[in-house]
Amino acid sequence: MPLEEYIITVFCFVDDFLRDELGGLMIRGRGEKPSLSDSEAITIELVGEYLGLGSDKRIWEYFKRHWNSWFPCLPCRTSFVRQCANIWRLKEMIQRRLVNLIHPVDDLHIFDGFPIPTCHIKRAFKRNPFRGIGAVGYCAAKDEKYFGFKGHLIISPHGLPISFAIAPANIDERDVLPELTQGLRGMIIADKGLIRPALKEELAQSQLLLETPLRSNMADSRPGWFVNKIQSIRRVVETVIGQLVERFSIQNIRSKDMWHLRAKVGRKILAHTMAFFVNFTQNPLEPLKLDALVDLPK
Repeated sequence: MPLEEYIITVFCFVDDFLRDELGGLMIRGRGEKPSLSDSEAITIELVGEYLGLGSDKRIWEYFKRHWNSWFPCLPCRTSFVRQCANIWRLKEMIQRRLVNLIHPVDDLHIFDGFPIPTCHIKRAFKRNPFRGIGAVGYCAAKDEKYFGFKGHLIISPHGLPISFAIAPANIDERDVLPELTQGLRGMIIADKGLIRPALKEELAQSQLLLETPLRSNMADSRPGWFVNKIQSIRRVVETVIGQLVERFSIQNIRSKDMWHLRAKVGRKILAHTMAFFVNFTQNPLEPLKLDALVDLPK
């Protein structure tokens, strides 16, 4: 798909959704209406994130330089960033709509977490806007401590992000999962860090079966093929998190407050979901192959 077609596809979906969902309802109680429509702003954000631009500044500069004829009402960077931050609720609505379109009902889910550092551990207690909000955590992949938060993600077996949450880095994943799985039924697959009998019982009361690999010193009565199967299925969430880290830069967010941090994490997950949705319509058997979705100029 050419990049031009992807931009049009994203815009048409967002514009149609906002028109149908809002039905002419005013979302701004006061102030002037922005020159750039909310549909255009969200399109620029989502396409910019897919292209790996990552930050508000790089997204604005790219579209101002290369796509000004398509978005002639693109304002100054400050106004653009402010508008994008103020319509975070619209992006949440679009995320839910996309999930319902692709993943209306399923009884299998996958859970995992990933670090969201906000500063180096050496700066954790110096001029840190998240001091008292974030916490010190440990990144096993890099074998190092960091200061910030941890993202918690639930996906479908095909890799569609269903729900997510952000918590301080020192919060146990097992304490986050019950709230994140509200309304889900069936089975959820996670890693060994989620082993806790009380958690399994709590989820079972909500008709949700938690399955994890067991530690080497624990006896496993389950068939070997079943254990291998859940380990194979769980690799999908590692692929999704890898894409969020590498393409969408979810671990390199620059924010000075929790509100902007949540909004930018949500934007990146929505950009991944939108790319997944468009790719699903083109290539339903391999919707996670996001690199092959758009023919980018070399």
